[in-house]
Amino acid sequence: MKSYYRVVVIGGGVVGCSVLYHLAKLGWTDIALVERKTLTSGSSWHAAGIFHALNADPNIAALQAYTIKLFKEIQAESGQNVGLHMTGGINVASAPERWEWLKAAYRIFQTMGIDTARLVGRDEIKAMHPLMDVSDVLGGLYDVGEGHVDTYGTTYAYAGAARKRGATIIENNRVLELKAKPDGWDVITEKGTIGCEHLVNCGGLWAKQVGLMAGLDLPVTPMEHHYLVTETIPEIAAMKQELPLIVDLEGFTYTRQEGKGLLVGLYERNFKHWRMEGAPWDFGIELNQEDIDRIAPELEIGFKRFPALQQVGIKRWVNGSFTFTPDGNPLVGRAPGVRNYWTACGVMAGFLQGGGVGLSLAEMMIHGEPSTDIWGMDIARYGGWAANREYLRQTTGQFYSRRFVMTYPNEQLWAGRPLRTAPAYEAMTENGMRWGALWGLEIPLYVAPSKDFEEKPTLKRSNAHDVVGAECRKTRETVGLLDTSAFSRYEVTGPKALAWLDRVMASKIPAPGRCALAPMLAPSGKLRGDLSVFNWGDGTFWIMGSYYLRAWHMRWFRDHLEDGVNLRDISDDWVGFSLSGPRSRQLLEAVVQNADVSNQGFRFLACREIDVGLSRAKVGRLSVNGELGYEINVPASEHLTLYRTLKKAGADLGMVEIGFNAMLSLRIEKSFGLWNREFTQVYSPGETGLDRWIAFDKKGFIGRDAALKERDQGTAKRRLVTLEVAAVDADSSSWEPVWRGDKMVGYITSGAYGHTVGKSIGMALLDKAHAEVGTELKTHVVGVERKAKVIAPSPYDPSGARMRI
Repeated sequence: MKSYYRVVVIGGGVVGCSVLYHLAKLGWTDIALVERKTLTSGSSWHAAGIFHALNADPNIAALQAYTIKLFKEIQAESGQNVGLHMTGGINVASAPERWEWLKAAYRIFQTMGIDTARLVGRDEIKAMHPLMDVSDVLGGLYDVGEGHVDTYGTTYAYAGAARKRGATIIENNRVLELKAKPDGWDVITEKGTIGCEHLVNCGGLWAKQVGLMAGLDLPVTPMEHHYLVTETIPEIAAMKQELPLIVDLEGFTYTRQEGKGLLVGLYERNFKHWRMEGAPWDFGIELNQEDIDRIAPELEIGFKRFPALQQVGIKRWVNGSFTFTPDGNPLVGRAPGVRNYWTACGVMAGFLQGGGVGLSLAEMMIHGEPSTDIWGMDIARYGGWAANREYLRQTTGQFYSRRFVMTYPNEQLWAGRPLRTAPAYEAMTENGMRWGALWGLEIPLYVAPSKDFEEKPTLKRSNAHDVVGAECRKTRETVGLLDTSAFSRYEVTGPKALAWLDRVMASKIPAPGRCALAPMLAPSGKLRGDLSVFNWGDGTFWIMGSYYLRAWHMRWFRDHLEDGVNLRDISDDWVGFSLSGPRSRQLLEAVVQNADVSNQGFRFLACREIDVGLSRAKVGRLSVNGELGYEINVPASEHLTLYRTLKKAGADLGMVEIGFNAMLSLRIEKSFGLWNREFTQVYSPGETGLDRWIAFDKKGFIGRDAALKERDQGTAKRRLVTLEVAAVDADSSSWEPVWRGDKMVGYITSGAYGHTVGKSIGMALLDKAHAEVGTELKTHVVGVERKAKVIAPSPYDPSGARMRI
């Protein structure tokens, strides 16, 4: 053990060893892993070792596929057998909606380049797994690239390969304390102090404690999880080929062959947390007592699915603990607000996701950004509120109990809600507003037609489709009122505020009294934001964006902050409403007395401080739905007053309250992109069309060289286009493949029904050769093939005249 390493990884499970391996593989070899006991002595030793590519987040599915391909590589490199059983696996559907979902998932697999999967019918499933009762099975998604590994061998293969590349592993040495230094960390261990520049928390069951050592309360907590292993099953003993992995989605169970018997694991609906503050330090190769009564309902379903289970004994029970996050995905990346403290924890499926997590974190540490979009795993997707014990208890329990439960895109789940509400929340609820949740905040979806209205979960157009359509049409005809509390707001002041913005943003910074769209780039030229900048004319600037990206953007801003710049996240201090539609100016004129808000007096993209009713408001003239519009911002304490003022003034103008469901329809009619759909951290401005907002003649902004290279050399191979989709009862959402003949030429980034143009619209990234207007294509909507055609952008008001009237 040396006294100093560039990186110290804490935790010797499969994730810690994967991080160590990938750091070494990418060129950092002055690295060490510190483990309190021996490798695998946390959750890794008792894990079932199952791997499969299916995941609701396609980006995470791709990283899982990477992990699967990595097993043979680390086995060869380390000389350690990983115990690879490539049995293939089937996700089984016995409900019509699930079968629809699997057919849609199969098409998304194609988009992600996972070409080992195919749909299978009941008879084929029975032939592959004769022990199954398939009487109620509708079909399944079979992937030849699924199976299981030996957990001990795989962990030691990562470790051995890392050692061969120069990494150090220090076992039986518990970390006692962490001390931050200006240039890194002191890691105080049982065997002495180790200095390092970077620290990585791969603590698994102890991740909570390792976070608290650095002042971080991470949103992770352990939960109990059962599986059983049977005695020998005669039918299996007589087989020559190993059975495939089975995930019974309606049965809450997964199974794989274990020797001559079966391993049966389950996600019971009656969940149980285990030591929410993290495992005791002396906890080791131990298990919890099985709780058969609690898991009996799911066991009963599993024993019916595999009748042979009823004829054999159980050789052993495993009730181990795994660490979960509120959404079940890992916490990966640099913790916001703490220098050089990195996390790779909350990885409840370590052998499935460990390779992808290790690769992504190593890329972030060494290159500054991952090669794939890992937003679904980024620690910045949560704020400090997510570690609240009651929030954590509710959300992790909800995730666990719904692990195999069908979740619909229009379904609103209960856990951790309501947490944050805008001041006008109660009044808006009284008016019929229905709500969703975004980064802990309740956001408006639509106004229900009656108090007893319930939206039915579905993969297709729901019974709220016409309700949203009416909001869209009324907005286009009169004026729509939208609560904009779910916009993030950052205040930038100081003598170097303008210069800093000029460096961080790729666009021109607007003149005093003006606002502008402002793309933000990484040094690689990839996107870091599609933001708006407001110059209020008094030395104060605002940056506005998406509320759920607050921690992610603040981490980036702080990384590039300099003396002479004051930056504040004011998203919870300032809220507001937007007005949009042809009568929005008429409404604004009715409540403004000290300003000229005519077209000449308040031009498009102007911003200024105006008295709106009783409020001294900050108002910008812009619209995210293509209509004449205004964004009115007020202190949070005045939100309810503003709501009442605008409601009263709009009553005679036909004003309608709208939610974000309507906004999504209205914006897609204008071909306006969204972050995490059309714009992500792995897309470039040239691909997405944001290059038209870049001030290429401006020097010194982050990402300029890469953006210039893309423009001058024409390296963008894809183009964002608008599609008209021949949809019937469902609309495209995202990641559906787009075909020209039998060739896949791109994929959908987002889709919705355009209620005012009467068309189902998708936006898509296509290979340039197939992106011309008029190109005939096809896609799959909820797994069903539909015709599609490239159309000119902005099918509604293509000239943009209505925003400028």
